[in-house]
Amino acid sequence: MTIAPELEAHILRYYHVEKWRIGTIARQLHVHGGTVRRVLAQAGLPRIGTRQRRSQVDAYLPFIAQTLEKFPTLTASRLYRMVRERGYPGGPDHFRHLICLHRPRPQAEAYLRLTTLPGEQGQVDWAHFGHLDIGRARRPLMAFVLVLSWSRRIFLRFFLDARMENFLRGHLAAFAAWQGCPRVLLYDNLKSAVLERQGDAIRFHPTLLAFAGHYRFEPRPVALGRGNEKGRVERAIRYVRDAFFAARTFHGLDDLNAQAEAWCAGQAADRPCPEDGRLRVREAFAAEQPRLLALPANPFPTDEVVTVQVGKTPYVRFDLNDYSIPHTQVQRLLTVHADPERVRVTDGAHVLADHPRSYERDRQVEDPAHVQTLVEHKRAARHHRGVHRLAQAAPASLDLLAGAALRGSNLGTLTAALLRLLDRHGAAELQVAIGDALQSGVPHPNAVRLALERRREARHAVPPVAPCLPPHVQEKDAPVQPHRLDTYDLLAKERDGDES
Repeated sequence: MTIAPELEAHILRYYHVEKWRIGTIARQLHVHGGTVRRVLAQAGLPRIGTRQRRSQVDAYLPFIAQTLEKFPTLTASRLYRMVRERGYPGGPDHFRHLICLHRPRPQAEAYLRLTTLPGEQGQVDWAHFGHLDIGRARRPLMAFVLVLSWSRRIFLRFFLDARMENFLRGHLAAFAAWQGCPRVLLYDNLKSAVLERQGDAIRFHPTLLAFAGHYRFEPRPVALGRGNEKGRVERAIRYVRDAFFAARTFHGLDDLNAQAEAWCAGQAADRPCPEDGRLRVREAFAAEQPRLLALPANPFPTDEVVTVQVGKTPYVRFDLNDYSIPHTQVQRLLTVHADPERVRVTDGAHVLADHPRSYERDRQVEDPAHVQTLVEHKRAARHHRGVHRLAQAAPASLDLLAGAALRGSNLGTLTAALLRLLDRHGAAELQVAIGDALQSGVPHPNAVRLALERRREARHAVPPVAPCLPPHVQEKDAPVQPHRLDTYDLLAKERDGDES
């Protein structure tokens, strides 16, 4: 246990100047007696006033010292078993305390201050900032941090995972914001950067090597256990945690990234530059930016490309969600191309589906044209489709239909009635009204309709307008042109003339 320097000074003064006993010092300073003994032993001064007693471990100290000199990290429990085999009669707790006093302390290492040239080096790392709840999904909130080693300009961008595609997107956004990139980028032993490492032999991720070749910078990993080599990005992450993320409120990932961009261009850029205290980071970056490497005209592609096997249902599974495809493409191998905003499903060069990307969990993202085509192809799927739509819009409808089935009601009629209420009142109102009907013990659309009317009257809202008739009903109600009646008069005159 580490103690404060003031407490250590009090222990040494009371023992050597005031000649207090160890027990007296421990009681007065409210510390353990072992702590007092450890401070006295580490001070290296002879004890005054009392005669030292011989300990049972004294005879084994030469063996312990030799063993620890050869194996400095050997645990006290293993060393205790070795000493017990040589005849030591003491207990393990007291032995562990004595080993703390005699274990050799590593010598503190001194470090050289690392200096870099403007535009020469940048340092990259991921940082974990908890999780973000999106619907039923709980996704990690990861921060991509890139800092220029000379000007200390920080780029910060948050993502919902630390995959290679987001790793490259973070680089691209930083290069675009700075209108250039440094000549060398330092990486920790990230899985996105280093696949395998054996001593000095390093195998980089091939995608990162292709990315570095495209932008003409050198990826360089730091040595194992040498965090000081990328201390600038480590301090930048600590600065982000304390000065930006602490006690910050945001509404979604886009809002957080907008605030991060404003913070990097504002408060983070106005702090003093460590390389030159006369400059601000903003001014140092203005001097460094012309020395950065120019960017190529075409950006490196960062879309996620995944081959998927389609099952019997017309959906592809990607990133915890299902995306609809034409029903003619089931049980085939297709390719998913995804960026942060869109998900495209292709068959070779032909785009089969294009959906907005969802970051929720177990959600079905559908194109109405895909669903309508399948329904027209399979008329028997209409009922199941209606139940599925109700379950997506108002999950409580499944409990209502289950209760109605126990009472022997016609589920098709109930489903159609609930769908009409959904179209008129919306999903949120229908969910609440179904809950009221279930609570009253009446699993029937009429109870749901009454609950909706009560809620509407409480809000003093006008009644909802019924939707237009379906197309097949409108066709049956086509206007009929009545026949002219004057033709009957002509027929009557002709008949009278024939009779005469």
